[in-house]
Amino acid sequence: MTKKKKKTDSNLANNRRARHDYVIEDIYEAGISLVGPEVKSIRQGKVSIKEAFCSIDGGEVYIEDMHVSPYDQGSYANVDPMRKRKLLLHKGEIRRLEKERQQEGYTLIPLRVYLSRGRIKVEIATAKGKKLYDKRRDIAEKDAKRRMAQALKR
Repeated sequence: MTKKKKKTDSNLANNRRARHDYVIEDIYEAGISLVGPEVKSIRQGKVSIKEAFCSIDGGEVYIEDMHVSPYDQGSYANVDPMRKRKLLLHKGEIRRLEKERQQEGYTLIPLRVYLSRGRIKVEIATAKGKKLYDKRRDIAEKDAKRRMAQALKR
C-alpha cells in the first residue's frame, strides 16, 4: 500500500514570461509582509506578478510593481494595490543576493506566488537577461522535442 503525498503548495500566481526572457541562476523562497485584506485578496488569486521585480534597499529586499487587487469586503483597511512589499529573508541570503545583483546584467525577479502551509510565499530568482538569439534557440529546441515526441507516438 502506498501513501499519498499531501500537496502542500498551491500556486496563486506565476510569472511565465520570466523563464522565456531570463536565464534563471538561483532560486530563493521568501515570506512576504502583508496586511489583512491583502492576504484575503491573494488567497482568492487576485494577484499579478507579470511586471514585478525585486530591489534591495538598506539591507532589506522589496518586491515592487506586484499588483494585489483590493479585497471586495475590505473598506478603509485596503491599501495601495501597487505598493512596495517587504520580503522576509535571512541576512545571509540578502548578502548573497546583493553580491549576485551587483554583477553585470543580473536582476532579481519573482517567479511565482504560492501558499505553503497556510503562509503566502514568493519564489524569487537571480536571473540574467537572454539575448534574442538565445530565445530563438530555446524555441527551436522545444519545437524539435515536440516533433520527436509526436514521431515516437506514431
